[in-house]
Amino acid sequence: MRAVTVSVGFIPLVDAAPLIVAQEMGFAAEEGINLALKPAPSWSSLRDMLSFGQVEAAHMLSPLPVATALGLGGAGAKLSAVSVLSVNGNVIGVSNALAARLHDQGHDFGFNDAYKAGTALIAAAKGRLRIGVPFPFSMHAELLYYWLSALGLPAPQSVDIHTVPPPLMADAMEAGDIDAFCVGEPWGSQAVDNGVGQLLLPGSAIWSCAPEKVLAVRSDWAEQESALMGRLIRAVWRAGRWLGEPDSRMLTSELLSRPEYLDLPSDMLERALTGRLVIGPAGEERHVDGFVEFFKGAATFPWRSQAEWIGMQLATRMGLDQVMARSVAAGVFRSDLHRQALVGTTADLPGASSKVEGGLDAPVAVASEAGHLILGQNRFFDGRVFDPKGD
Repeated sequence: MRAVTVSVGFIPLVDAAPLIVAQEMGFAAEEGINLALKPAPSWSSLRDMLSFGQVEAAHMLSPLPVATALGLGGAGAKLSAVSVLSVNGNVIGVSNALAARLHDQGHDFGFNDAYKAGTALIAAAKGRLRIGVPFPFSMHAELLYYWLSALGLPAPQSVDIHTVPPPLMADAMEAGDIDAFCVGEPWGSQAVDNGVGQLLLPGSAIWSCAPEKVLAVRSDWAEQESALMGRLIRAVWRAGRWLGEPDSRMLTSELLSRPEYLDLPSDMLERALTGRLVIGPAGEERHVDGFVEFFKGAATFPWRSQAEWIGMQLATRMGLDQVMARSVAAGVFRSDLHRQALVGTTADLPGASSKVEGGLDAPVAVASEAGHLILGQNRFFDGRVFDPKGD
């Protein structure tokens, strides 16, 4: 059978791994498809590539299709998130000058305490902080707004948020355009390796189970090409399962390092996959368990409650009606299509499509189709919870 080509856009990031692995390790071929992977220079260009039909699917920031549905960031085709590609995987970094002030204050760069790191950062700031994020409607931005606002520094009123494409984040810091950043790996590590910054905190210290990237498609394409979409979802799901195995990390880093993908040293990429990050110029290393997840704990499942939390955050920040925003957002994460695609596989999917976000201090078994699903820790650093039924 001749393979059907599906064009898929991506940004060169470690969390594009499920798409790259699906193609390179034959999971796409098992579904009778060939993924034509097309890199994009920025998130806005990738959004436009998908909206205007230049690609059929895309590696996408989890809040972006929600923002599009809410009419934020310009008009575009209605988008659906049919799988989550990755959970967590971001880092917050600071310039050398800011890091020096943090050290002078006695901050230990422990890399695990968002309250301690945030209060130290606010104290070390001289004037308004200039923070780089890859896109205004991104989990990077939402984590920053949530974190700083909870610590008494209302964002964006009290900080300057700059949009910087991920591969240019280290350059922006070196040029003095930003004091700090929140970005997906390996671009935070590149700032450290280039000697222009230090890592302060992983994004997972703010929310331990944040959906970072999704597999997005145009909603009309999902309806017209439901069978093809199902094949794509299954291929990427199998790639995520493979990525969840510790033995896959070395080969994955080598695949990602190829010129057509990230074009960076494989050892830098392996740091993110193992969660062993070099945070400073002296080679100080910190280990983050579950730094980026591709499969464990139903990581691929597009929970409607995740989308509702995103919708609520966007509504609060942009002055929209929260009830409307949450309702619209819930329809963007298509748990129904994800379930349909995985019928007949070994996928153990949760029995519900929504859950309390931030309510798990430790792993817990939940009702699922096969009865073996364990969800990992899911908590916000300040102890708040988001209950889609009660908030």
